[in-house]
Amino acid sequence: MFAACADPKAIEGLTWLTCYLTSGKHLDFYWSFLTVLLLLAITAPTALAMGFAGATAARSRFLPLSLLGKGYAAIVRGVPDIVFFLFFVIALDQGIEYLKSLAVCDDPVWPWQGLEFRVCQEAKVPLGASAAIWHQAYGFGLAVFTFALVFGAFAANVLYGAMGAVPKAQLETAEAYGMSHAQVFRRILVPQMWVYALPGLSNLWMILIKATPLLFLLGVKDIVYWARELGGSKTQAYEYPHPDWRLWYFLGLLVFYLLFTKVSEVVLARLSARLAQGQATAGGEALRKAAA
Repeated sequence: MFAACADPKAIEGLTWLTCYLTSGKHLDFYWSFLTVLLLLAITAPTALAMGFAGATAARSRFLPLSLLGKGYAAIVRGVPDIVFFLFFVIALDQGIEYLKSLAVCDDPVWPWQGLEFRVCQEAKVPLGASAAIWHQAYGFGLAVFTFALVFGAFAANVLYGAMGAVPKAQLETAEAYGMSHAQVFRRILVPQMWVYALPGLSNLWMILIKATPLLFLLGVKDIVYWARELGGSKTQAYEYPHPDWRLWYFLGLLVFYLLFTKVSEVVLARLSARLAQGQATAGGEALRKAAA
């Protein structure tokens, strides 16, 4: 806070705007962009790992494991996402507290009593006396897990299809040269499947970017929350009174998402071209002819 901003009602013009844009709430607004980027940085690899595990399980020759992998992808993909983001998080939170209550409560009882959920104070996660940052971190962790679970199922379906797209003759040839099933999977199938999986994974990445405003539904103060909070009309009761500016704040978010998706497109296109080199695909053939 600048010294000139000590009395917001006594300043005007560019000084007023400078003080307004550097207020404490606006600093929280700027930090919320990092929250969205952090969510993407953690969720994307986590969802990809869950998808890879799901696809590998679905291809397993062990029937129960195969059914588990296929069931995970089918069930999560079949349930509307909004159900997961509205109800799964609540159920997950209550499940964690219930398991903790079995260990820490003196006389644990069945916590679901009608529409109410009650556990002892020691079973609360995080504890009621914990600092606010731990409550925020816990809510963010639940959001990341929910995002990874949902998008992991779609990634599992994409990777399962990509594994099936690798020419079977190459796998059989590798086995004919004495490779074990695990070696074929690790050295032949997995390195080649990415070129087939990348278009589907690229779409998932774009959908994940567009889904980040759902953090608002999960109780995380993200950029949508602050845009609505700061853009709303402020009367003289506030430090910086102004009319309804939500349109401008949301236009700013629109520009942010458009730029982010454009940069993602460029990076993914370059990655796709690099993976296609030397591959027996349409992209690889186009690169070969261009180099000839």
